[in-house]
Amino acid sequence: MNNHNLSTKPHFQILDGLRGVAAIIVVFFHLAEPLASNHLDNIVNHGYLAVDFFFLLSGFVIGYAYDDRWDTLTFKGFFRRRLIRLQPLVILGMTLGGITFYFTDSTIWPMIHTIPLWKLIVVMLIGYTILPIPLSMDIRGWQEMHPLNSVGWSLFFEYIANIL
Repeated sequence: MNNHNLSTKPHFQILDGLRGVAAIIVVFFHLAEPLASNHLDNIVNHGYLAVDFFFLLSGFVIGYAYDDRWDTLTFKGFFRRRLIRLQPLVILGMTLGGITFYFTDSTIWPMIHTIPLWKLIVVMLIGYTILPIPLSMDIRGWQEMHPLNSVGWSLFFEYIANIL
């Protein structure tokens, strides 16, 4: 007898599909971003709106996944699970951002060729913590929270939402 099927909740594949479509739109938006001459010239203009949709669906999926465990799951246990799920992506994103930083030749990021290696490494290490960098450490010229992985803001706020 297979006990796995007895305790399994229904899985909503349509939600996975919708989250996947939203994630793909956001990825294409950010890949097209360096190719644009300005914010309005992006091929996938307003693709960032898919982030809101993705967060909405993710909130439902996380709530649904944990709804029968809230009485037994501690804050530490819940946060550990979220950390294991999210932090490797934070580190991967910041590392890839740091590696590709100097290979991008773009007029959109005016400071890109004037940044010393030590500053790039410090920004990457701060990025690993997902804490926002101070404005004095801005290396792309856009005054972002995470200049090596501009979408890091979304994971920062996901951590905040998970803590709350």
